[in-house]
Amino acid sequence: MKICNRCIYDETTPGITFDENGVCNYCKMHDQMEKEYPTGDAGWKKLEAFAEKIKKSGKGKKYDCVIGVSGGCDSSYLLHLAKKKLGLRPLAVHFDNTWNSKTAVENINIVLKKLDIDLWTYVMDNDEFNGLAKAMLLASVPEIDALTDIALTTTLYMAAEKFNVKYIMDGHSFRTEGITPIGWFYFDGKYIDSINKQFGTDKMKRFPNLWLGTWMKWLLMGIKRLRPLYYVNYDKEEIKEFLRKEYGWQWYGGHHLENRYCAFNHYLLNTKFDRDFRMVENSAFIRTGQISREKALEEIKKPQEYPAELISEIKKRLNISDEEYEKIIHLPTKSSDDYKTYRPMFRKLRPFFWLMYKLDRVPKSFYIKYCK
Repeated sequence: MKICNRCIYDETTPGITFDENGVCNYCKMHDQMEKEYPTGDAGWKKLEAFAEKIKKSGKGKKYDCVIGVSGGCDSSYLLHLAKKKLGLRPLAVHFDNTWNSKTAVENINIVLKKLDIDLWTYVMDNDEFNGLAKAMLLASVPEIDALTDIALTTTLYMAAEKFNVKYIMDGHSFRTEGITPIGWFYFDGKYIDSINKQFGTDKMKRFPNLWLGTWMKWLLMGIKRLRPLYYVNYDKEEIKEFLRKEYGWQWYGGHHLENRYCAFNHYLLNTKFDRDFRMVENSAFIRTGQISREKALEEIKKPQEYPAELISEIKKRLNISDEEYEKIIHLPTKSSDDYKTYRPMFRKLRPFFWLMYKLDRVPKSFYIKYCK
């Protein structure tokens, strides 16, 4: 099997191409983003410039930005960066899908307490979320955790509007999270709604879905989205050790495993859809010099480890029998192409979203993946 000579993406990766040196196009994308989002002195100047704009927009207000928090490494460090390094007055925002691990809850509390940052939480109705979660499983699509991603995004905009804040900051870093293969994932509000109408048992009542009209209203209100960690030399292991010493923060065992439902999503991706997310993360670490290619290739050969009680917990909370679970696991796999989505509308509105990208109101990754 042909494997990239730089990272560990292989010829089975969707959308992959190799140059004459055997380097894949995803590594080239990373290099282009490195140029667009510099670190070091140049990156710090960018961050300082952003901070001045944020402070100016928040003058006279209790908060000048909102930051989504999960108890994970990236969002925890972003709180530190915003408050301690940039002198901002952030409001921490959390969407509670009722599946948080104990470690995640403790991490959120200790970091916010030490930084003296307020928390605004949207708590989901447990039965409604579990009903939506089961509908996603019955739809047999890989994006079952799109529920949390969509809901958190909506919750951030809700908080920004409520507290009259013009800046949303999120903790994504392409240097550690990598570049997801094209076609692996897709999600939008209409996608979730169409699946719930087909497989769900109740209408969405409390779920904060991201409807296109509402989102466009927020975009036109001038709410911007920034990713400050794009401008930081971000070594994951060093940051974890820093958070542990500085705040008593705890590691939860794996990429996005601070949430039990998200942990199950990773398990399902690996066992049903044959997608090992460690390839994405380890390829990112190789490109940034945080791990050797040889070590990454060895790591990927090891079986993934998950909490022993995870599957039984899923069955119990979603009220799924052993027999029904086996049927769900063996359903033919489907994708967003099999359900209604906003994709045709996003493409029609491509000029609008290009402008929103240029105005820092949507991430560049959204414009590329959803509009082009």
